[in-house]
Amino acid sequence: MTTDQARAVRFHELGGPDVLKLEQVRLTPPGPGEVRVRVEAIGLNRAEALFRSGYYYQPTLPASRLGFEAAGTVEEAGPGVEGFAPGDPVSILSDQEMSRHGVYADRLNAPARSLQPRPAGLDATTAAAVWTSYLTAYGALLEVARAQPGDAVLITAASSGAGLAAIQVAGHVGAVPIAVTRTPAKSAALRRAGAAHVLTTQEVDLTARVRAVTGGWGAKVVFDAVAGPGLTDLAHTVAPGGLLIVYGWLDTRPAPLPMNWPLTVHGFNVDLVTGDPGRLARARAFIMAGLRSGTLAPVIDRTFDLEDIVEAHRHLESNTQIGKVVVTVRH
Repeated sequence: MTTDQARAVRFHELGGPDVLKLEQVRLTPPGPGEVRVRVEAIGLNRAEALFRSGYYYQPTLPASRLGFEAAGTVEEAGPGVEGFAPGDPVSILSDQEMSRHGVYADRLNAPARSLQPRPAGLDATTAAAVWTSYLTAYGALLEVARAQPGDAVLITAASSGAGLAAIQVAGHVGAVPIAVTRTPAKSAALRRAGAAHVLTTQEVDLTARVRAVTGGWGAKVVFDAVAGPGLTDLAHTVAPGGLLIVYGWLDTRPAPLPMNWPLTVHGFNVDLVTGDPGRLARARAFIMAGLRSGTLAPVIDRTFDLEDIVEAHRHLESNTQIGKVVVTVRH
């Protein structure tokens, strides 16, 4: 295949959604270890909004790409690639090098190591909503926390893609998912997703309510996407000897280290799973089993066209969504 053109979303300065531009880029033939993918759908993550605005690692400017995960079809495999052939449906789970490997595009060359075969019957839109959320939830709750049946698992930002995935993963192993949200507006949706309890921070004393629903003990595991100054108060919801896992920082202000020992605070990144072949194999087996049985089912809040990527990011940051925001690509 000769050198070709593709459309890719790039940004040339840090800022809000308006810095995102859909541009024509040069697409070379896939090199050694690379696969050319025709992208059909892209799953959006809040980390990408933080990356775009300069709060999550540092993008390479003046022309940075963006995006962790997508789904599509293989067009061509580069030299030395085994296991992927033209026509194969795949999911892409990119790495932290979003400036180079970002997946917001209609066609791209991706490292073969970042591809996952897409099972028959799993459409591209759903496939684009699976991997980052469920690998994050699986890695934190099972590989790190070793959650057991009956364990109380407190989940902040529970209506996000990762939050809903955590509710389902906890429920899948028999733990007790406790969803935290700011207002009652999302309570019914969180209960439908499998939350055993829904606590609204604008209405209740969070620590007191967590103690009440856990028989006075607190949560064995807290899965937190917010961090910030509220981390100190959140730590008081953890049972003695429990685990506070921080995987995001929606509040970009400093997060004081809690001092109410005994308590373990763990900073989690999905690379703990994706960078370890054994963990990744276990995670894939767990997730695929859950998808087959229906106990794991991605919730898609809304879809946007690639041409509307600015509006998609505005919605991503609105905090009104329940589930995953997905961008679809027309060819």
